[in-house]
Amino acid sequence: MEEASHAGLEIVVLVKHVPDAQFDRHIRGDDRTTDRNESILSELDEYALEAALQLVESHGGEAAGHRITAVTMGPSAAVSAVKKALQIGAHAGVHLCDDALAGSDAAGTSRALAAVVNHLGSVDLVITGMASTDGETSLVPAQLAERLDLPQVTFASSLELQPADGSWTLTARRDGDVYSETVEATLPALVSVTDQINEPRYPNFKGIMAAKKKPLSTLSLQDIGVDPAEVGFAGAWTSVQVADPRPPRGQGTIISDEGDAGIRLVDFLAAQKLL
Repeated sequence: MEEASHAGLEIVVLVKHVPDAQFDRHIRGDDRTTDRNESILSELDEYALEAALQLVESHGGEAAGHRITAVTMGPSAAVSAVKKALQIGAHAGVHLCDDALAGSDAAGTSRALAAVVNHLGSVDLVITGMASTDGETSLVPAQLAERLDLPQVTFASSLELQPADGSWTLTARRDGDVYSETVEATLPALVSVTDQINEPRYPNFKGIMAAKKKPLSTLSLQDIGVDPAEVGFAGAWTSVQVADPRPPRGQGTIISDEGDAGIRLVDFLAAQKLL
């Protein structure tokens, strides 16, 4: 078969430990960083992981030599995002953990993650979510592709791989507001996927037990050759100057129907410039 001549795919999926959206977000300390005490694996990254799993499974799975590595960066608690990814189906995990990473913005994050990917060696495909649910900048995928010198496909809503001429061709659909386009790239490449691409699976008991035996390594900035001055607060291109709590919602306007409710409602909407 044609695929038998192709080496196994090495896929990296970036995952992030983010504040649980079920709870209010809080800014803490003089450095105005996000409080991450109630954090989970970003749900947008689950779509990226599911996309990787489906690609691998459609081409013979782990038995064919394909491998998915989940990578995260953050404090010690962030390892739980990698562990969740292992339970769902990733084959290995990497946690970049270093005190100097605190305060990293998108530029510092992409610099550190690019160094991790290079440290891992030959990587065929990097898959990310469309954004993180805390910062929501969507900047890291493009910056990471630039640092790794990889072709990038952003906001993919479908993803396929086909072997071709000793390599692999990636085909993705990108959906705009009024159109869809299909793009192709030859691996290695970087892809960010939307939350329309699939329905992420849940970890089952078998996956939870198997995850305990999967390799999970912890790296420092020294391990990946990154100067602490290039990341964290020291290397940030942006900073939070002011962070105030959201003001409480005011009482709404009640319109009693005394025969003229329709007119009063129109007047209200017009005053709010909603008409």
